[in-house]
Parts: sequence; structure tokens; C-alpha cells
Amino acid sequence: MTTTSTEGAASRRTRGRRIRPEDARSNNRRLVLQALHREDGLSRADIARATGLSRVTISDLVGELVDEQLVVESGPGHRSGPGAPSRALALSRSSRNVVAVSISSGDTIEGAVVDLGGAAIAREVVERGGATGPEALEVLGDLIDRLVRSAEAPILGIGVSTPGVVDGAGVVRESSHLDWHDVALRGILFDRTGLPVSVTNGLNAAGMGELSFGKVDHDLLLVRIGAGVGAAVIINGAVVHGRNWAAGEIGHVVVTAGEGPVCACGRTGCLEAWLSVPKLEARLAGAPDESAASDIRREAGRCLGIALSPLVATLGLTDVVLSGPAELIEGELIEAARAAIAVRVLPILFDDLTVRLAETHGDLRLRGAAALVLSETLGLT
Repeated sequence: MTTTSTEGAASRRTRGRRIRPEDARSNNRRLVLQALHREDGLSRADIARATGLSRVTISDLVGELVDEQLVVESGPGHRSGPGAPSRALALSRSSRNVVAVSISSGDTIEGAVVDLGGAAIAREVVERGGATGPEALEVLGDLIDRLVRSAEAPILGIGVSTPGVVDGAGVVRESSHLDWHDVALRGILFDRTGLPVSVTNGLNAAGMGELSFGKVDHDLLLVRIGAGVGAAVIINGAVVHGRNWAAGEIGHVVVTAGEGPVCACGRTGCLEAWLSVPKLEARLAGAPDESAASDIRREAGRCLGIALSPLVATLGLTDVVLSGPAELIEGELIEAARAAIAVRVLPILFDDLTVRLAETHGDLRLRGAAALVLSETLGLT
């Protein structure tokens, strides 16, 4: 499988040759920053215990990070033994900014400047006005230019979430919504701004957003329910892409072979035909009473559970996150999905399984674009 993460990229660069001291030091910096990203107020001794690094190494790295203003000593920490209390450390969340942009599959582009904690410093939403191809690129570039000027601290990089298939080089191989075909978006924006650029598709951005800014510290499967249905799989902090960079296209998995609604792809019984928002809303609108509407929601949830069961069993996932309209998903649909998974996997796999709504679904893709920059520049997830 193909994955993208800071640590994954580092392992590929060092595979087959001796690891250099600077590689080890870079990895150790990421470990320290990651510890402080998850919990402020740690002492040097706390970080040494959490990372397994020696106190001498931690002291050296913390000194370096304080000099760079990425870490601050925020005051006395807890007392761990005789003598003066240790100094508490914190990630200096205002010390750097990230420009994050989310291109919707509709007609809007949303952008923000955020700090290291994801708090927005500036926001702007623009309409594409139907622009596609080079015109859409210009609308995007103008928005990014304005956001860069709004930054209040040095900019770590630019993160872009876009519809379509995006490869590891930041090339949008195909986006029908934007009429982009093999558009080298990372290179185009780097040439325009001179800043590091990270590009991913909307689903993977949503997964990164939930991982970084939700309450998740492990693997997860995020399912986006909207005009279509797709998924992002994150294992060990890395997005799984597949060799063709299109992993997660679960919408056209047939869940009711030979029966059910006809899908836009021409087949019968695809998950998308059962679960996409337009299809589900249309069936609910035609329901004669609430009992019939409940049956429709439960059937959609059952179909989702059928599609997800092999993923849960194969990957041993414990967290399935659903992103989409809460009024459609919450309640009966989620419970039906859980029930369908329960009868299809071993109890040991199901006992710890959570199926829930996304915690940060309001601006998940935008936050995910920022999270991707934090991952690729500082190793934060």
C-alpha cells in the first residue's frame, strides 16, 4: 500500500542506506514536538519518558526549539522529586502560521490562516463563478496571495484540499469538477509563492483533520457521505492511497447484488445509490410515514455496515468516523451500520469498535489541509 506521512517519507529516503545523524536528529525533533502537540505543560523529564530519548538529548533538542521560538517555557511544572520544580514546556502555537485552502466540489473555495493549534487568524470564502481549468487556478492563486498577506507569523507552508485524484507529487491527475487533468498544483503554487505546498484530495484532508484536531490518536476510517460516498483510511498517522492514488472509492462497492436502486455508474445496488445524500433524501421525501422513513434510514445504515465490515476485519480498525449531514446520519443509520458490522466480524474486532459522527465535520477538509502541512513540515499528527 502507498502511504503519505512525514515519518513514512523519511523511512523511504533512508531505506537501503545508513541512517545519518541528521536523520536521527530530525526524527527526534518530531518526537518532541509531537509530545507537546498532544499535551502542553510537560517537563523535559516527562518528554524523555514519553519518547524514550535520553534526558541529555531532550535538553539539547528543547534548547534548540526554544531558540527557534517553536517551544516556550510556560512556568513551573509538577514536582517530580527533591529540589525546585521542573519547568513546564508548551508548543508556541502562535509562533508559526499555516495557509489552508479547501476547494469544494460545488462553487466555493474556502481559505484560512491558522496557527499551530488550528485556531483561525483570518478566513475568506470566494466563489469560483463556474470557473474551471486555468481560470480556477487563478481564482485559487489570488485567494492564497491574500491569505499570505494576512499572516501574523512566519508561514510554514500552504495546504490545499481539492476534489479529484491527487498523487504524491502534488499533481491533480483528474478533477472533473475543476476540469483539471495532470495539473502540477504543488509546483504551480510553489512558483507563485515560494512557500512549501502540500496537496491532497478532500477525503484524505478530512481524515487528517479528524486525526489531528479531533480526539483520535490511532488508526481511523473516515467515510464522507455527500453527493457521493468515499472513504479515507489512516494507519499509523499515514493516509493510505494505493498504487493508483484512488484508495477509498467505496461508493461503487455493490452491497445488494442484483437488487436495489440503480447507480449512476449503471450497476444496481452500489453503496452510493443507497447512501448518498441526494438518493437518501429523495427516498425519505417519498416515505408515507415516519415508520417507513425509519426503515429507509436503517436499510442505508445496513448497506454501509456491509461495505465497511471487510475493512474493519482486515485492518483491525476501532474507529469509524462518518462525515455528512447529522440529521440524516445520526441515530438509526449509525446504529444499523454498527449492527451490520457486528454480525459480520469476530467479536474481538467489534467489542472496541466505535461508529460515530466526525467531531470537527464543520470545516474538516480545511483543517485537514492545515494538518497536512503540520505533518509534512513538523511531523505533527
